[in-house]
Amino acid sequence: MWKGRFKQAQSSLLKSYGESVSFDARLYRHDIRGSIAHARALTAAGILTPDEFAQIEGGLRQIEKEISEGEFVFDIDLEDVHMNIEAELTKRIGPAGAKLHTARSRNDQVALDLRLYLRDEIEVIRGLVRSFQRALVGLAARHEEDVMPGYTHLQRAQPVLVGHHLLAYVEMAERDHGRLGDVLTRLDQMPLGSGAIAGSTIILDREAVAKELGFSGVTQNSMDAVSDRDYALELLSALAILGMHLSRLSEDVILWASAEFGFIELSDRHTTGSSLMPQKKNPDIAELTRGKTGRLYGNLISLLTTMKGLPLTYNRDMQEDKEAIFDSVDTAKAALAIFAEMMEAASFRSKVTAEATKDPNLLATDLADRLVLGGVPFRQAHEIVGKLVALAAERGVGLHKLPDADYLAASSVLTPAVIADTFCVQTGLAARKAPGAPSPENLSRRLAHWKAVLA
Repeated sequence: MWKGRFKQAQSSLLKSYGESVSFDARLYRHDIRGSIAHARALTAAGILTPDEFAQIEGGLRQIEKEISEGEFVFDIDLEDVHMNIEAELTKRIGPAGAKLHTARSRNDQVALDLRLYLRDEIEVIRGLVRSFQRALVGLAARHEEDVMPGYTHLQRAQPVLVGHHLLAYVEMAERDHGRLGDVLTRLDQMPLGSGAIAGSTIILDREAVAKELGFSGVTQNSMDAVSDRDYALELLSALAILGMHLSRLSEDVILWASAEFGFIELSDRHTTGSSLMPQKKNPDIAELTRGKTGRLYGNLISLLTTMKGLPLTYNRDMQEDKEAIFDSVDTAKAALAIFAEMMEAASFRSKVTAEATKDPNLLATDLADRLVLGGVPFRQAHEIVGKLVALAAERGVGLHKLPDADYLAASSVLTPAVIADTFCVQTGLAARKAPGAPSPENLSRRLAHWKAVLA
């Protein structure tokens, strides 16, 4: 493509070092779509005849078919997917193919292809987020009445409903879905027509090209258009945060599946065994997802580092964007798909979670609240209950097993009727009616909400 300037053939090492077709070939559909739109604009501008446009479109459609069927052979001597397709087109249809690159650079061509590709992939990922949410909502609905301990510092804290815990991750995933939508908003500008840096003296109807390709507008600065990768960085950031959410759920699942907790049963289809220990049933999906989150973080940092010192406009360093982007897209899609399938097939051991929730210390805060409702300042109530907890621990009994005299000595508010009412998990949960709290009524309402959203 630049043989007019150079007299010597490229080093074979340079060819292998600089090629990108081994990974950017996946852009072929988007490259062909962009080329057809560009050819249509060239025809409207009088650069191509209608017959030449028909040859180009027909040739590109045939090449697309062959690539999709695995019959096309890519050549690393041609560096990338763009030149492979253009060279083959020219070989097949002659001079008309050689006109296709008029008023276009690989710089704005790849910027277009990447936006088209990511637009499609983001919609796929958003759909997988929805499937993941549905799996969690379904699991929550199947265990709507089940209780479990909630934890802070990995210490038992307060009782919650299993469904309330699961819906926390549905809320996180909703923010992920929204962030991905935000990326689509800023990605929705068409860069083709920016050329290598300063556009072209051959004026094409960029708005018509944008409309054909489904963009809402065109980029307004040619230098920014070809050097911008903010949309890719935003996507990698959104996927890194999504990965963090999946990793946190992974950690919960790993703990819940352990013998020490025993809260959750994962299906045989979504667990593995040990090559040595026949009793093992390992939560490998959760562990792998927790590990793959590091890749999502790494890809974001990799591209941020690549971009941070680049002067305007395009620099070959930017070729390094694609492998990071492709890997994060593939990783997020795979993790969401398998996690949704795993959670759909999982079930909670209701008797085990209920037994764990019988720990009376889970209701210590409720006891302090009863003191407050009886007129005791909260800090004083906190101290009173703390001393009662210490007393019960010293005597080796549950907090609810202290004699009535000890409670009344601590405060006249703590009558036997108050104590009996306080140490009832169902009563405590039912009282948590504030928006966002885990009362059965609230959980039922949120389940209905999510079922409607995800329908």
